[in-house]
Amino acid sequence: MSRVRTGARWAGAVVAAALAVSLAGCSSTGGKRAEERAKAAEGRPAVSTPRWTFAMITHAGDGDTFWDIVQNGAKEAAKKDNINFIYSHDDQGQAQAQLVQNAIDQRVDGIIVSLAKPEALKDVVGKAVKAGIPVVTVNSGAAQSQAYGALTHIGQDEEIAGEAVGTELNKRGRTKAVCVLHESGNVGHEQRCAGAKKTFGGALENLYVEGTNMPSVQAAIQAKLQADPAVDAVVTLGAPFAATAVKAKDAAGSKAEVDTFDLNPSVLQGLKADQLGFAVDQQPYLQGYEAVDLLWLYRYNADTLGGGRPVLTGPQIVTKEQAAQLEPYIKRVTR
Repeated sequence: MSRVRTGARWAGAVVAAALAVSLAGCSSTGGKRAEERAKAAEGRPAVSTPRWTFAMITHAGDGDTFWDIVQNGAKEAAKKDNINFIYSHDDQGQAQAQLVQNAIDQRVDGIIVSLAKPEALKDVVGKAVKAGIPVVTVNSGAAQSQAYGALTHIGQDEEIAGEAVGTELNKRGRTKAVCVLHESGNVGHEQRCAGAKKTFGGALENLYVEGTNMPSVQAAIQAKLQADPAVDAVVTLGAPFAATAVKAKDAAGSKAEVDTFDLNPSVLQGLKADQLGFAVDQQPYLQGYEAVDLLWLYRYNADTLGGGRPVLTGPQIVTKEQAAQLEPYIKRVTR
């Protein structure tokens, strides 16, 4: 009898709860009150864990909008997880390593680092691990992450992303492509072009440019297109370089299609206007958000993800059709 009564009381509680929800939904003030509660909670952490400090150190150059999206994701997770988030960057390997050393000296509770130039970061990442600071690698360096002692790597597999580009170029009937590398020594960029070359049925050539000098980038691409009219595809490895490639193509009088890695408002407009063929999205917001969240999970519960393999956030091929769906998120700088 007691079990029956208990079951009855439980069923009654469920019905009562459902009725309460239904009444709240029908109330003229229920929705308003929910919005007011959400607004009041805005900016407050969703957890009661200590206010740990996490440092993110990347290889970003000045003005690279890609890393604004990564930061936005990291900051959102940090707010939720009660984390004091510190960001710094330098596109020179040794300078980036010094920033990691600074974070170690500050005794932060976790480090997030990109490994675009892994050899320059190897020793200092090892120092962080030896000091008991958990490390998550992000964006670049998937192949080195585990060997260096990081908990996991979050990002896309750059060679797989490149393979997706080669496959897409085949679908579009392209026969000769140029892969534009804008950062010397970046292993991820080399892997992207190598992956594209692996699956592309036509010929693909690497073109190295000085990424910190946009007029020089435009001149180099323009010269290549003028010298070789057979080139019918130009692939840039970062969103800021796509518009420059379009200018170079127009100046050269070329019919080549311009495609790119990553998204930003300029790429969105280029896709909508048919100035760009497609973009490869690696979801940088997720890279920042998950890096902070995974460090928090490790500090709180010794959780890890990936099982020794990278946690992949891409690639996703974005064309004109998909761009329209992503437009609200691109404009708010989360895609």
